[in-house]
Amino acid sequence: MAIVALLSVAPVIEDSMASEVAEAVEALDDYDVSYETNPMGTVIEADDIDTLLAAVGAAHKAVDADRVSTFLKIDDKRARDQRAREKVDAVERELGRPARSEE
Repeated sequence: MAIVALLSVAPVIEDSMASEVAEAVEALDDYDVSYETNPMGTVIEADDIDTLLAAVGAAHKAVDADRVSTFLKIDDKRARDQRAREKVDAVERELGRPARSEE
């Protein structure tokens, strides 16, 4: 089973959040998850919910700030094992092209 999640962890500050976000992303390396960071968050894949939640908790705790905002969206498709890349591939098949704009 693959559980796909979108995670965003950030300190509530006015300055750059990059170093704290990097700490949160680095914390994921201690867990059996795969991930890809994008400008709006990090997509995480785990084989089970317990592993996912442990990794998310570690990422949240890794941010050293007086206030931390964490957003988590979980897609737990139980009837079928589907990876994040497969979801993107399906959209690209429908589009007939990559699911991104030209820069």
